[in-house]
Amino acid sequence: LPAKLSEKLKLLQVDQESIGKEVVLFSEKCDITEELVRLRSHLGQLNQLIQSKEIAVGRALDFLLVEVGRELNTIAAKSFQREITDQVPLMKAEVEKIREQVQNIE
Repeated sequence: LPAKLSEKLKLLQVDQESIGKEVVLFSEKCDITEELVRLRSHLGQLNQLIQSKEIAVGRALDFLLVEVGRELNTIAAKSFQREITDQVPLMKAEVEKIREQVQNIE
């Protein structure tokens, strides 16, 4: 496949440097590493709040759940992996269910 692609590119007289730059830009746009790191962080914070002895955690939980939803949206927008894009709506639905429950906590 790379050999065939290289042949086709020669026929098109495409600048190899431009293609390299575009590939790098595309790979950066598709990289969800940062979002996954933030998502793990938010989930860890949620876990800490849930297990804490504090009484008034409702707003903090709601805030973190909104952030989880945002990260999921970004992951869905960036990812081209069907396994990921298929799971995001399911995860978002679960986050919304949890947010509804959190609304009842002060």
